[in-house]
Amino acid sequence: MNTTLEDAKVFSVAEMTGLPAQDLMQLQLAAKKALQKTKDLKDWIDGSIALKYESQAKALRTQLGKDTGTVNFDDDGIRITCDLPKRPSWDQKKLADIAKRIAVDGDDPAEYLDITYKVAERKYTAWPETLRQAFTPARTLKMGKPTFKLAIADGGEQ
Repeated sequence: MNTTLEDAKVFSVAEMTGLPAQDLMQLQLAAKKALQKTKDLKDWIDGSIALKYESQAKALRTQLGKDTGTVNFDDDGIRITCDLPKRPSWDQKKLADIAKRIAVDGDDPAEYLDITYKVAERKYTAWPETLRQAFTPARTLKMGKPTFKLAIADGGEQ
């Protein structure tokens, strides 16, 4: 490959689309590797920062009577903000059982729960046409962003 990532940074879209497929494949691979290397470095730096400040943040959170949330403190003129978010998860089967009990008691489960319905696309397409027809008015098909992977035509990957 003659084209480097540094070269690609200054290319116009027209220049990029004019490159041979081999160069585009090599650029895509180089960008993927560079991205992973940068992510790994960021994880290493973030881990070091967490190791340095975790005990201070935990102590301050304890002092403030907080198990989670944001705390701020300074270190040598730098404001350190540590957020420990809540990430609750809910057992869907148990919530469904609770919703049924609420409905049996005459209340509206929607007053207490955010209820979401979804249908797996694989199931939908496997259904007989008569069943699909009942669900089709509730279905909107949106397209995701296309992705392209370039590889050597014989099946090998570079």
